[in-house]
Amino acid sequence: MTQTPTGHSPAQGQARAQFTVPAQHPMVSVLGSGDSLLRVIEKAFPAADIHVRGNEISATGAAADVALVQRLFDEMMLVLRTGQPMTEDAVERSIAMLRASENGTSDGQETPAEVLTQNILSSRGRTIRPKTLNQKRYVDAIDKHTIVFGIGPAGTGKTYLAMAKAVQALQSKQVNRIILTRPAVEAGERLGFLPGTLYEKIDPYLRPLYDALHDMLDPDSIPRLMAAGTIEVAPLAYMRGRTLNDAFIILDEAQNTSPEQMKMFLTRLGFDSKIVITGDVTQVDLPNGTKSGLRQVQDILEGVEDVHFSRLSSQDVVRHKLVGRIVDAYEKYDTENGTENGTHKGSRNKRK
Repeated sequence: MTQTPTGHSPAQGQARAQFTVPAQHPMVSVLGSGDSLLRVIEKAFPAADIHVRGNEISATGAAADVALVQRLFDEMMLVLRTGQPMTEDAVERSIAMLRASENGTSDGQETPAEVLTQNILSSRGRTIRPKTLNQKRYVDAIDKHTIVFGIGPAGTGKTYLAMAKAVQALQSKQVNRIILTRPAVEAGERLGFLPGTLYEKIDPYLRPLYDALHDMLDPDSIPRLMAAGTIEVAPLAYMRGRTLNDAFIILDEAQNTSPEQMKMFLTRLGFDSKIVITGDVTQVDLPNGTKSGLRQVQDILEGVEDVHFSRLSSQDVVRHKLVGRIVDAYEKYDTENGTENGTHKGSRNKRK
């Protein structure tokens, strides 16, 4: 997409740009079904006047707005050239990335197209890729470092992206096995009152990991891989005393580890292995008086070579938009009221 001169002069103090969409790209891929993508852009730039005629799009308004609109369409075309469709969410995130770059609040040079077209894993007709700048940096950190911590609120893709990288590493023979683990800590409920055997009681805590596996592998192959020990899903307690070589190891819900458990897990690292630890320090379900190992480890290992901390925020939530607003609302409430996760620090449900 290129900017071309036009025969119409904008009003004084305003700029004008015109873009020609190449013929190989249908306008519906640029504007969206029912102009849904165009409406997102118009909402983001209310002071700019955007018009479409045939395969030409023009924008008139403040120079800064017009420049951003031009950059946005350029980035959209780069994405579309890869064969990946643009969505309303992708357009909104592209605008946010461009504005952060323009305002100097972004500390990197990554462009929206680079973020949105980085494929991690293709499985069963769908491709898993990062959707935000912080997610891309998290994925890149997993490639570069032996131990990576993914810390952020619910819905930011911490575990899902780590799982995709684990499956990718297994398929490319970088590792011989995947080990997935979680602490079996009650989230306001009691294991002892659940029916069934110990395994049946623990299984619900590991179910989210199974669900992610089913998104990334042929479901029929999972029992075979688990029976062979190529994929292992187990409670954190089962890691004690082991040395894990040639493995991609993921510790999920790490905010519910004690400091002792965190140290135990980290020291399981063997040769040619990689560890990814994910958690949300605002959702700790440990008993009163127990400190979160994920909170403590940030003070201990920050700055240690080959250990990286990736921090995600509500801006990286890729679930329903309302989830990001909920996260922000809780954070604002805690700041204003001196609480943690909406609960007074001195209450019975105090979170450490």
